[in-house]
Amino acid sequence: MEFDINVESLRGAYWQIIMTAGPILVVALSVGLIIGILQAATSINEATISFVPKLVVVLLAMALLSTFMMREMVDYFAMIFDQIRMLQ
Repeated sequence: MEFDINVESLRGAYWQIIMTAGPILVVALSVGLIIGILQAATSINEATISFVPKLVVVLLAMALLSTFMMREMVDYFAMIFDQIRMLQ
């Protein structure tokens, strides 16, 4: 029974990582793909053209999604602390 609880806790941790970092990674991937297509179409191979817009959009997405990510993390750690309290 102990092994099942450990596996369930690990699954929950991985799911939390996906829920917290996933939206930011999707935004970065989308912006990088769009900029890559534009660079390929125009034959402009400047590194700053892909870096600066991606940085700005990812920072904006982090600002907009920060409340969601913080709520997810608070709920997850509250559940973890409840499980620790139930062990004693």
